[in-house]
Amino acid sequence: MNIQILASPHELGIAAGKEAAAHIKTAIADKNAANVILATGASQFETLKQLVSETGIDWSKVTMFHLDEYIGLPESHHASFRKYLRERFLDLVPSLNASYLINGEVDPQAEADRLGKLISQHPIDVALVGIGENGHLAFNDPPADFETEKPYLVVNLDGPCRAQQFNEGWFDSVEDVPLQAISMSVQQIMKSRHIICSVPDARKAQAVKNSLEQEVSNQFPASILQQHASCSFYLDKESAKLLSTSSV
Repeated sequence: MNIQILASPHELGIAAGKEAAAHIKTAIADKNAANVILATGASQFETLKQLVSETGIDWSKVTMFHLDEYIGLPESHHASFRKYLRERFLDLVPSLNASYLINGEVDPQAEADRLGKLISQHPIDVALVGIGENGHLAFNDPPADFETEKPYLVVNLDGPCRAQQFNEGWFDSVEDVPLQAISMSVQQIMKSRHIICSVPDARKAQAVKNSLEQEVSNQFPASILQQHASCSFYLDKESAKLLSTSSV
């Protein structure tokens, strides 16, 4: 596991975005196509900003999936991850080969099944992810399902997860945060050839420590990234402040 500690969220995003761009270019050079997973949320602002600014990527050869979406939330809502990706990625790059957004406004299980069939045909070259304050990976809250091979799941959001979404300003109240989401599964994320995990801010410090220093456990969902063959953690000084010296 490659752990990088940068001075600020801005510098973190630059480094993470540059690594993502390099993996995409390599995949295109090797097989004339690249399949990527993009995350959303505050942790990804700077990483995606850097990625879309990178030159030399033939975006017409890139296929995009994303990690999760709330069930029942219209795309026009401030917190919609479809809206987030359109505004911060899709509208800023030339037309992709394909982009598969999660529609949380249709039958959830049917949508999970639809996306599962699609992603099974597209081995992922690089996944951009973050971790939640509760240690979740995508919306796989603790105790996460580490066993299922289903690519996408209908999941329940726990209290700390919903509180985080409210505290970040995406909703007017905790009660407004949906109770369920469609989420990429842990095993599907782990199938990615490369994983880049961007985690800024002091409020994530305990989750970072648990993910990197606890034994792998579904009580600390992102801890499973310790087992991945090519995973980079990009932290800032605040999110890394609880790590022991031996971890870095």
